[in-house]
Amino acid sequence: MKFSVSKETFVKQLQMVVGVVERRQTLPILANVLISLKDGELALTGTDLEVEIVSRAASETGAELSGEITVPARKLLDICRSLPDGVDIKFSTNDKGRVVITSGRSRFTLSTLPAEEFPNVEDGAENFEFSLPAKNLKHLIDSTSFAMAHQDVRYYLNGMLWEVSGSKLNGVATDGHRLAISSIELPGETASNPVQAILPRKGVVELSRLLVDEGEITISLGDAHLRVRGSDFHFTSKLVDGAYPDYDKVLPKGGSLVIRGDRDGLRQAFSRAAILSNEKYRGVRLLLNDNLLNIIANNPEQEEAQEEVTVSYTGPELEVGFNVNYILDVLNTLAGEEVVFILSDANSSALIQDPADEAASYVIMPMRL
Repeated sequence: MKFSVSKETFVKQLQMVVGVVERRQTLPILANVLISLKDGELALTGTDLEVEIVSRAASETGAELSGEITVPARKLLDICRSLPDGVDIKFSTNDKGRVVITSGRSRFTLSTLPAEEFPNVEDGAENFEFSLPAKNLKHLIDSTSFAMAHQDVRYYLNGMLWEVSGSKLNGVATDGHRLAISSIELPGETASNPVQAILPRKGVVELSRLLVDEGEITISLGDAHLRVRGSDFHFTSKLVDGAYPDYDKVLPKGGSLVIRGDRDGLRQAFSRAAILSNEKYRGVRLLLNDNLLNIIANNPEQEEAQEEVTVSYTGPELEVGFNVNYILDVLNTLAGEEVVFILSDANSSALIQDPADEAASYVIMPMRL
């Protein structure tokens, strides 16, 4: 195999796939990236057996020099990053089966492993396929992914639910204490019966990183896999095998206590109060009375923070506690100038929304303080 490619193109390709390559591997070949050249197209593949990413670009080499080999992924990226900008990188294999990388006066020889040993995330039947702008899917992921559980024994919570219902794609994430849901319209697509898939946490994180351009992407949902195809990448992830909770039952309905306030002002007030909240429980008390919100935080050192914020609220006096980190995550995610909190009573969950964007809703469970 022999080819030449610009540094910028190759580093961009490597950065797409290297995130999925685990640093500590049970199989040595999983620390490698598969380099494949065929018909003038250069493809790089990285996988951890759960998620697979393939990045594609044109090379400057003819098809007669095609081939494939696997090379240590992070060493290769470090080498290519360290080369001067604007140079071409030349790759070739020597008679000992190693890869030789040259650029200007620099020369590196890397060990390889046979491409035949490189695993492939198995193909499966696809039940439903649709297309949408990449930026729309990225917005859906970024507005909900923070609520995913992390290493929860309820493994199905360690990921994000994608549900195609009618002409909408719903993204749902929860860790049992909070819930985030966002919806986007699918142009011209309808599903007669809801189609659900749980994408694991690593797949969600890597896919969000890939969605950087303005182009269209195609998503294919199967029984065990989800695939996303963009102009320069193919993403495949195994799905979490489990039943996601009925999130619609968690959404509070009919709350009569409505608090409206300036999102940025509230975000700053909660951020300041969080400094003196208990580092373990992160709880803050909210005291509401006639257009005034008092935020109170305490810690075991008997220190206290009080913030007073003017809001729109005309209900009865109310005291309720919440995890301040959960509130800040929502306020940092919303983009509008105003935010609305809806409660039923002091023991109810809070429904948080942006009045200018009804596509996303957030639920936070209360805390006993």
